[in-house]
Amino acid sequence: MADLASAFWNQGRWKEAEELDVQVMETFKRVLGAEHPFTLTSIYNLASTFRNQGRWKEAEELEVQVMEITERVLGAEHPVTLNGMANLASTFRNQGRWKEAEKLEVQVMEITKRVLGAEHPDTLARMASLAATYRDQGRWKEAEELDVQVIEIRKRVLGAEHPDTLTSIDDLALIYRDQGRWKEAEELGLQVIETFKRVLGAEHPDTLTSIANLASTLRNQGRWKEAEELGVQVIGIRKRVLGAEHPDTLTSMADLALTFWDQGQWKEAEELKVQVMGTRKRVLGAEHPDTLTSMANLAFTLKSQSRNEEAISLMKACFQLQERILGPHHPDTESSLEDLSEWEIENTEIGL
Repeated sequence: MADLASAFWNQGRWKEAEELDVQVMETFKRVLGAEHPFTLTSIYNLASTFRNQGRWKEAEELEVQVMEITERVLGAEHPVTLNGMANLASTFRNQGRWKEAEKLEVQVMEITKRVLGAEHPDTLARMASLAATYRDQGRWKEAEELDVQVIEIRKRVLGAEHPDTLTSIDDLALIYRDQGRWKEAEELGLQVIETFKRVLGAEHPDTLTSIANLASTLRNQGRWKEAEELGVQVIGIRKRVLGAEHPDTLTSMADLALTFWDQGQWKEAEELKVQVMGTRKRVLGAEHPDTLTSMANLAFTLKSQSRNEEAISLMKACFQLQERILGPHHPDTESSLEDLSEWEIENTEIGL
């Protein structure tokens, strides 16, 4: 049952995964007890499913609860405890609570390094997570230094073509992209794609993710036609392999809509964004963070067409949901409020 829940999870079928996760957790609790490692792992799995639905408060509550039990029952340095701490840090990061995430990740990384060794896969995974938190904060030099270190160790321990090594290289390409170091980002991105294709195949999810990342790098350079071609390619494969309503497919469609928007193709951008938003509402729920992101993106497309009243109305609805669901201090909420305030002032001035 747990394996089937995992299969649903990998397909983005989180509601079905959640139902099974709850069933597994309750059965483990009744048969093995509330503090058995299997029970605790099942609770972590449920928390992970909540996290992927953007239900971060529920995920956080479960993760804190289990972390306290594992620390008491298994010890502060047990792998299950450390995994729980890492998951909680990820939940903090998704809420934009970067300082809390960073503090926890540093703690987990140091314990894992001492207990399992500096080159253990878990240690490297913790380092990569910390690098991602640095990148989210725009602390690119620290992120780069840590990611380069992870790449070097993974190359030596796992090999240059191991998927974990390639993922680290792709992460470094994103750090370069965020700094505007386009050529370096592009070179690494191409290298990763070619290796992923050869090692995992052209249609593997990791290969497609790396292609999508390269498309983003090209888009940021204004190379929109190349970005569009890659985006269309990724959407086609994901639709066929994962399905038209899989979260990764919808993300690809949202990225392509941004490429249309950058080129001033607002009608095409609008059609695609409306489609993505509608599907996300139905599949993920009206309050999922990805749905809210779609709302904000669509509002920008309406604003670009001088459809000011529609844009303001949609952004206001988006902000109100973000404020309630994500919290007033989440970066997405603050960004929406800033844009909304600016648009309302502009609209008032136009009216005068």
